[in-house]
Amino acid sequence: MSIKPAKISQVIPDSIAAEIGFEIGDAIVSINGSQLRDLIDYQFMCADEFLELEVLDKKGKIHLVEIEKDYDDDLGLEFETALFDGLIQCNNNCPFCFIDQQPPGKRKTLYLKDDDYRLSFLYGSYLTLTNLSDKEWDRIAKMRLSPLYVSIHSTETEIRSKLLKNHRAGLILEQLKWFQKNDLQIHAQVVVCPGINDGIHLERTLLDLAKFHEGDFPTVASAAVVPVGLTRFRPNLDELTPVSKNKAREVIKQVKQLQANFTQELGSNFAWLADEWFLIAQEDLPPESHYEDYPQIGNGVGSIRQFIKQFHDTANNLLPNSLNKPKKFTWVVGNAVEYAFQELINRLNQVENLQVSLIPLNSNYWGQEITVTGLLTGDDLIQGLSNHDLGEAVLLPTVMLKHGELLFLDDLTVSEVAKQLNTKIIPVNGIEELIKTLIIDIDE
Repeated sequence: MSIKPAKISQVIPDSIAAEIGFEIGDAIVSINGSQLRDLIDYQFMCADEFLELEVLDKKGKIHLVEIEKDYDDDLGLEFETALFDGLIQCNNNCPFCFIDQQPPGKRKTLYLKDDDYRLSFLYGSYLTLTNLSDKEWDRIAKMRLSPLYVSIHSTETEIRSKLLKNHRAGLILEQLKWFQKNDLQIHAQVVVCPGINDGIHLERTLLDLAKFHEGDFPTVASAAVVPVGLTRFRPNLDELTPVSKNKAREVIKQVKQLQANFTQELGSNFAWLADEWFLIAQEDLPPESHYEDYPQIGNGVGSIRQFIKQFHDTANNLLPNSLNKPKKFTWVVGNAVEYAFQELINRLNQVENLQVSLIPLNSNYWGQEITVTGLLTGDDLIQGLSNHDLGEAVLLPTVMLKHGELLFLDDLTVSEVAKQLNTKIIPVNGIEELIKTLIIDIDE
């Protein structure tokens, strides 16, 4: 892979870089004579107290910049991408891969299949470990890139190879032993595909992973059990079966029994059920105390329970008893959270003169009966909200949109959807922004 200069996208005000005069569009070619493969190299090299930077300015001119600083001082630079030598692409062909379950013809970034350990270390994305060269394994050990987030799916050689459609997938137990030997840590996930890696196979996988959960610094810190998500665009319609209500209840019962054993033997639940299991099963979510320190929050384990708690805390601080004039809004979410969010709607509507309607939608676009909020598309909103009294505006969780842009997964923009619905749409990022939007004057 060729290494490109690390192009700067942001210079933090009052930082070392701002004082020196770095500008957006400048790029770092090397630090102390070494090119940077990625953000990890940048962070590692910037730990030195003396730096010599080779900088390509936005006009194409090369500069040498010398910086003397304290060991832990940050330069105050952000970059267009975390990877300067390109993305490590996935070499598996998992039938449940969401990338392959999308329609053709959308923006190119939706079809990038990453399996990059660096993104796993930096951002908690999951990888399979099937495409690492000896050089990359050595780098992980040398730079102590831990924890990583690993898609296990099964510890049985035949089943994992079948799921990933890669003969190298069967090495997973040996790879876990490597992490153990090098005193490095992972968080694991198991995507359950009914009829393939469930039942006795799921039990074996979780018991195998639990063997690596020992000591003060366990090799496998936690495991998440996630239901397979399928769309109508998947290429192999007969290979996978959606998770039914009965299957969800079966898996919940099975994992709860294992959790009881793990708690007794390991002092932790260790294996965690994603919230979706309870939503599909139409069962109550576990209490907040169940989730310990939320080790798999990024995998949707306890995220709804945490959201509900944060909502009530924020509402108690910000919501008034009444508004000066009547206001009506629509809050749109995926129908997966309809039952769980009803108490939030009841709390909002306790405010005099405030009326908030929750409209939970499924995704006809993806062909899903149960849909999480982040997968709703612009087309789903147009179909699902037409002919509704939407009030002053629709409140739209930004999790539905491309990061930093007003673009849905189906490439419709917020303004296009608003025009189709003939209403105002207000993207809201987080609970505080949601509540403040409800209580301030909409025209402010």
